[in-house]
Amino acid sequence: MPTYMQLVNQVRRATRNGTLRAGDRLPTAREVVAALTINPNTVLKAYTQLESEGLVISRPGLGTFIAQGIPAPLAPALQRQLRRALDAWIRNAVSAGLDREGMLALINLAIDENKKAAHVA
Repeated sequence: MPTYMQLVNQVRRATRNGTLRAGDRLPTAREVVAALTINPNTVLKAYTQLESEGLVISRPGLGTFIAQGIPAPLAPALQRQLRRALDAWIRNAVSAGLDREGMLALINLAIDENKKAAHVA
């Protein structure tokens, strides 16, 4: 996976788990370059990707910030409950002979169908 996508995924994960919240400032490109010894263009590409997704907002002269309206992380109890249900589903899928790609295809289909149903209702 390209380095810039690794950075993008780290920020996505941090917003999902609550490590980063709306309004939090990301490190500058210079700070990331110094910490990780990567090319500055890699950091800029990651930040551009995050901005195009609406996850961050760049404020010239101030920095790059996590955008407002990012969903709050799940409560730990709900996260545990969902994880238990997911683990059981995965065990059933494996028993049925599905591999990772088959499981992901089925999950994506269910997500798409639920999105369509939500828009119709």
